[in-house]
Amino acid sequence: MATETLRNNRVGPILRAGDVAKAAVQAIERDNPGKAIHIDDRTAYIRVECDDECLLTRASMELALGRPFEMREIEISLGSFSGNIDTSPECIRFYFNKHV
Repeated sequence: MATETLRNNRVGPILRAGDVAKAAVQAIERDNPGKAIHIDDRTAYIRVECDDECLLTRASMELALGRPFEMREIEISLGSFSGNIDTSPECIRFYFNKHV
């Protein structure tokens, strides 16, 4: 029960499989140093979660993809997400206001 409660504090994107999803995993690992990143690859989609807050920046996506990237491009691959979401042209932030 305690393990499941802790899992309830995880936030992040659920992405359709493909190049953007693979790049997002690399970018999230770069943008969230020192955090445990939980990756659940289900072939058709990839769930990426961090505890409490998960950042994804345009700069890290560009490094991972090797090309220019606009954050709005993520919407095509973003099937769902856990937590709340803030978006800007430079960053997407997944977070919780309240913690279990």
